[in-house]
Amino acid sequence: MNVKTLLILLVLALATIFALVCVLLTRERAPGVCPQQPPEQEEEDDGADERSLVFADLSAEELAQVVRYLQEKLGVPLVEASRALPSDNCISWVDVQLPGKAEVLRFLDGGGARPAREALAVLYLGGQAEPNVTEYVVGPLPAPTYHRDVTVRKYGGKVPYHRRPTLAVEYEQAAEFLRSQVFPTAPSFMRQVIEYNETNLAFVTAAPRGFQSGDRTTWFVLFQNVSGFFLHPVGLEVQVDHSSLDISQWAVSRVFYNGQYYRDMAQLEGAYVQGRLSVEKVKKVPWDGDFSSMKPRAAPAAMSPVQYEPQGPRYSIRKNHVVFLAWSFAFGMSVSRGMRLFDIRYRGERIAYEISVQEALSVYGSNCPGGMSTRYMDGSFGIGRFSSPLVRGVDCPYSATYVDMNYLAQSHVSRIVKNALCIFEQNLGSPLRRHYSNLQSSYYGGLANSALVARSITALGNYDYVWDFIFYQTGAIEAKVQATGYMSSSFFHGDGLRYGNRVWEHTLGTIHTHSINYKVDLDVGGVQNSLVAHDMAFEMARAPWSPEQQMERPRLTKKVLDTEDQAAFRHQSKMPRYIFFAANGKNKWGHQRGYRIQLVSFAGEHMPETSPMERAISWARYKLAVTKRKEGEPTSTSVYNQNDPWTPTVAFADFINNETITNEDLVAWITTGFLHIPHSEDLPNTVTVGNSVGFLLRPYNYYDLDPSIYSQDGVFFTGEQDSTSCKVNSVACLPKRAACLPTFPPFTYDGFRNM
Repeated sequence: MNVKTLLILLVLALATIFALVCVLLTRERAPGVCPQQPPEQEEEDDGADERSLVFADLSAEELAQVVRYLQEKLGVPLVEASRALPSDNCISWVDVQLPGKAEVLRFLDGGGARPAREALAVLYLGGQAEPNVTEYVVGPLPAPTYHRDVTVRKYGGKVPYHRRPTLAVEYEQAAEFLRSQVFPTAPSFMRQVIEYNETNLAFVTAAPRGFQSGDRTTWFVLFQNVSGFFLHPVGLEVQVDHSSLDISQWAVSRVFYNGQYYRDMAQLEGAYVQGRLSVEKVKKVPWDGDFSSMKPRAAPAAMSPVQYEPQGPRYSIRKNHVVFLAWSFAFGMSVSRGMRLFDIRYRGERIAYEISVQEALSVYGSNCPGGMSTRYMDGSFGIGRFSSPLVRGVDCPYSATYVDMNYLAQSHVSRIVKNALCIFEQNLGSPLRRHYSNLQSSYYGGLANSALVARSITALGNYDYVWDFIFYQTGAIEAKVQATGYMSSSFFHGDGLRYGNRVWEHTLGTIHTHSINYKVDLDVGGVQNSLVAHDMAFEMARAPWSPEQQMERPRLTKKVLDTEDQAAFRHQSKMPRYIFFAANGKNKWGHQRGYRIQLVSFAGEHMPETSPMERAISWARYKLAVTKRKEGEPTSTSVYNQNDPWTPTVAFADFINNETITNEDLVAWITTGFLHIPHSEDLPNTVTVGNSVGFLLRPYNYYDLDPSIYSQDGVFFTGEQDSTSCKVNSVACLPKRAACLPTFPPFTYDGFRNM
């Protein structure tokens, strides 16, 4: 065997050995299937999830029992709301009736009896001698035997019928009134200018509905009935008086077209036929909406990054109870107010009894009647009811846990919103804290910012609100809302540029404000808290080492806010930069344990208080108001304020009456928001970037040091250590520990079923 042959065999042998090594290495790193079970959580009371059911939403079975009981025991005939005339009696909605806080705390903490399970049923009684809205508490569930009228106790009197939120069927009846009785009175105009064919128009309504209590006159703004129709106004708006309970008595109050007002459609028709009408004919667009279509203009390419849990989720959900590392809380979904959290604890200590959305307000400007009279109070329409089915991988991470919601509104049968809520842990892609040192000593210490997110998304007409509650490993909680969806537009004419930006040929993006109100019932170190403000001021001082020299130095200022008046900070007023709920106890260093409220807001101007409807939205006067907690003040507003803001059923301004708030059970009412001046980049619709506001609740001397130092995610190594060793640095183990592929469930979506 010659040397050449030996060399060839040696090369082949080395190649074989190298290939075997590669195979072995590949097998060692070969992706497997990630475990689906979460690792062990910190110790949690086994009965906590059962006790959390005191806050749980009503089940489909419970809702059915309530309806059946009302049908049999109320003593008045009930018509299905989807078919009801204004003169009928019907069930508007049913929700859980939460027990009083003191009773719940005795149950949760003191071994007290479980509170009775009850429902709140809201009925429209149009068939009575004195039509009204009545609220009944029905219980006990699941087999009710009693009902009691709580309307007068809650509101100080009966709720007049004209204040009732508008049912979907009433909109349908108004639309039929326009189709069958109004539009036919202007046949030439509707056919030749609008090109109306009975199916190609959609409408949006303004609210509130008039100028004084008792009014129920609504502007119907007409659009081309295409995808994204909110951006396609045709210039025609019709005001309908639908205050009568007899639909045959409904009438047109005014008509608006292209900057001009008319008594009715017949007068508009006359002006058109006689050539006295300034016509601005709108080009018809295809069904997909053309520029308003959300269909991507690019084909799919490489997929975007996906997060997953290589060792399974680190949170658990049992019924309505969530545990994540040191956090635990109960969740629910109010029909009118949306997502809410209860009994929020960190390391076993209750931080807050309740954090909930209260209201979402939009105030519009325009030179068209519908736009200029719009002040939407979304709770009246149903922030929870219009929770949107979440799309896996877009609305929430693909691997998030999705929760369905049962609700009953405007029907005798409950409905289910699939994937109404999602819960997931998210690595936010930045360090929660870190430090690199090469001075004196060499080391690195850091912690990835991984947090739990509970999310729902509401689709209220044109707007979509993304509601987040975020739980950080520092003991901080963030409430955040992001706005997206379509802008609400007006027909561009005349001096429209005073009220927004022109975004298409006939489309004016109208200026408007968004204001979001939250209720935050903090229990910091117990129920009794005080409100304390810390801030800074500069003082002049002589340098001790050089007395002839002066210097300015910042110093700490402290103040206890003793009364509700002192704790109510109006929209444009100066507020202390550190304001916190203080406990009676102190930390290791002698400071009052506290939780700080930190606002993130870019709010526009609040409506002038001289406005006759301002009291209905008086919560928006204040970016922060802290009041003594009362069972008789459960919410900052009422669903009945939308259709009668001139005599509000609940006026938040009345909550603030200079009561003492030292060592009391306190509630913070937080308002955050932003001004939106729509622009061309809001087409086809508004993005969430830059349209995010909210607040944080952060520990302030509550702990002796940052509790996240106890996180198992922490990383620390010195210059003398081997940072690639798993024993030294857990992140170094990632290539091995994360050598698995997640089992993603198949994509499904039920958002268009049973609409």
